[in-house]
Amino acid sequence: MSLKRMVVEFGMGTDLQGQDYTKASVRALKDALWHNSLTVAGAFGVPRESMQIEVTIGVAEPDRVDRDAVAAVLPYGQATVTVEQGGLDIPSEDGSKVTVVANAAAVVFLDLPDSVSSAG
Repeated sequence: MSLKRMVVEFGMGTDLQGQDYTKASVRALKDALWHNSLTVAGAFGVPRESMQIEVTIGVAEPDRVDRDAVAAVLPYGQATVTVEQGGLDIPSEDGSKVTVVANAAAVVFLDLPDSVSSAG
């Protein structure tokens, strides 16, 4: 058995007024996930709870993201959340605050027999 990369999804989220990096990150992950219905685990006869999901978030201020709040978005599976420098901070016209833009990537892995290959 070995981990096989099965799905990669991308999303973007913002916080327009609150300068909340966690809120923007949660919205980015939801954007990545809420556009599909993953049936891949069932197709291989494994419980969806066994999916291992690597989430990477990109924001301008990574230390301001609550990783546990981002992981809580996932309805099932085992999450690992990494936050890196990225995204955008767009200053307001008067420079008093920023609009936060976060990017998310969610990669889903399944532990499958070595005889099963995964695409791309």
